[in-house]
Amino acid sequence: MPSSFLDRENTIAPPGFNRFMVPPAALAVHLSIGQAYAFSTFNLPLTKLLGLTHSAPGDWDLKEVGWIFSIAIVFLGSSAAVFGRWVERVGPRQSMFTAALCFGGGFLVSAVGIHLHQLWIIYLGYGVLGGCGLGIGYISPVSTLIKWFPDRPGMATGMAIMGFGGGALIAAPLSVMLMAHFKTAISNGVLETFVTMGVIYFMFMMIGVYAVRVPAADWKPAGWTAPSQPKQLVTSANVAVDMAWRTPQFWLLWVVLCMNVTAGIGVLGQASPMIQEIFNGRVTPAAAAGFVGLISLFNMVGRFFWASTSDYIGRRNTYMIFFLLGIVLYSSVPTLGHLGSIPLFVAAFCVILSMYGGGFATIPAYLRDMFGTYQVGAIHGRLLTAWSVAGVLGPVLVNYIRQYQIDSGVPKAQAYSITMYIMCALLLIGFLCNFGMRAVNEKYYYRGGTQA
Repeated sequence: MPSSFLDRENTIAPPGFNRFMVPPAALAVHLSIGQAYAFSTFNLPLTKLLGLTHSAPGDWDLKEVGWIFSIAIVFLGSSAAVFGRWVERVGPRQSMFTAALCFGGGFLVSAVGIHLHQLWIIYLGYGVLGGCGLGIGYISPVSTLIKWFPDRPGMATGMAIMGFGGGALIAAPLSVMLMAHFKTAISNGVLETFVTMGVIYFMFMMIGVYAVRVPAADWKPAGWTAPSQPKQLVTSANVAVDMAWRTPQFWLLWVVLCMNVTAGIGVLGQASPMIQEIFNGRVTPAAAAGFVGLISLFNMVGRFFWASTSDYIGRRNTYMIFFLLGIVLYSSVPTLGHLGSIPLFVAAFCVILSMYGGGFATIPAYLRDMFGTYQVGAIHGRLLTAWSVAGVLGPVLVNYIRQYQIDSGVPKAQAYSITMYIMCALLLIGFLCNFGMRAVNEKYYYRGGTQA
């Protein structure tokens, strides 16, 4: 592939290009890297590589395997922060190609680790290399979409980021099907599945690489003019990434995202055992799996719904709903469990997970409102370090507090009550930070080569 094909200047769209061709290109990448949410389908098989049907001496345990996903999420946030400015400079095509190499390559390196039965190679493969593919792939289309849709930035980013939430709905059954297909008397099919998925995802992400385009510098949607009086908390100026990093608004948004993600991701990772333990004997493992699939669907749909809604009611108001409604719903969970109402319990978590996904999809447009479009992708990358922190903090809070409760003699059905109230406290912190959001001071504005 000629290197010039990847250059930013060769991705500038010709006159008359249909901007609605760009979201599917972004979706090709996000549906692929969204596989990360389904990585848990490999957890148990990875603990049975030697025993095949059961864990044998020398096999890894779940605790060791669980670190693969955590490392990937940490490197998602850190790579997005480190490479954000590079992504802005080289453009979406080169960065999406790099993401495809890293993510697909992460599977292949991990396959070597499975073959040699060396867990550190899988940490390096899927965790580090694949995690970098997650981070670069996640932010690559964001600033491009925002430039194509200045009239509907929330809707545009919601369309793409919806794919990350929905990727698991494709990856989970695909993983199970491939492992069953490749299973033999001497292999449980995980190694072959990793190789196959690495190739499949690389090829699918390349569709996005070929299709993506950036608008010309003076391009605007037909019939659209920028409002002469911008809405409150929507700037017409720009702030460079290094200056945005120093503003109080950036750190307020960092906490806003971190609190929203911490509350949601902790529940998402423990959803199946939680509903079975709260409704002991009334929810089967199969029904619990259906619950996980349902909330994953709401996680996906919420990304488009809430991000699109934010175009009409504003980003700050959208997050106000996330936090206030979230506090009400989380605080009601112990009561719903005590009442034994499974339908209301399920409904509460469907709404909670829709707001979890909506928070991810709305934050790029919130950043565009506060800091302009100049380096919004790089700013978004640095903000995603909040996801890295939340990806560790959320599961730790839920899992460790639950275990502490059980060890203290609390029945499993009540072991999540304190956790839910702690989540309410985190959401209150997020609410206060969002409530304190004000427009960025003009001294931080970018002045075309020099910073004010």
